[in-house]
Amino acid sequence: MAMSVGGDEGGTMSDINTTPLVDVMLVLLIIFLIAVPVVVQSVKMKLPDVKFEPTDTKPENVSLSVISDAGGKCAVYWGMSQVGNEELLSRAVEKLKAEIARQGGVGNPDLELPEAHIRADVNTPWECVGGAIYNMQMAGFAKVGFISAPTATENAPRLSLGS
Repeated sequence: MAMSVGGDEGGTMSDINTTPLVDVMLVLLIIFLIAVPVVVQSVKMKLPDVKFEPTDTKPENVSLSVISDAGGKCAVYWGMSQVGNEELLSRAVEKLKAEIARQGGVGNPDLELPEAHIRADVNTPWECVGGAIYNMQMAGFAKVGFISAPTATENAPRLSLGS
């Protein structure tokens, strides 16, 4: 390895030797190429594509609201009245039976079962929401969905530049 202390004219050399810098950068690049696949591990899955779809509110659908108080005690509301677990299950069974009878019985090929729509406060523990889902499924409701508020961009009013 040679080293030059001066230029042709005998003055000091002002050029920077970049070879050690390039060597260090190549070593770091190799380390990162080896380390990144080890750090970034994930289970392969396809997540659902979510978009805002307006809910069709039918009179036969059941609207539940689930909240919890500061102590973590769950409260489920059927419409505007608070219900316990047993009352929720019995009301749901009666609602389903009444709707099936209204539509002509189980043999009706055009039978449309009602849905359960659950609104839950953002601070409600999952145990409360899970209990409401479980009771509705035990009653026979095949479709149990969540109702959420649309984001600000989805709900923003659109300005039209009138004609």
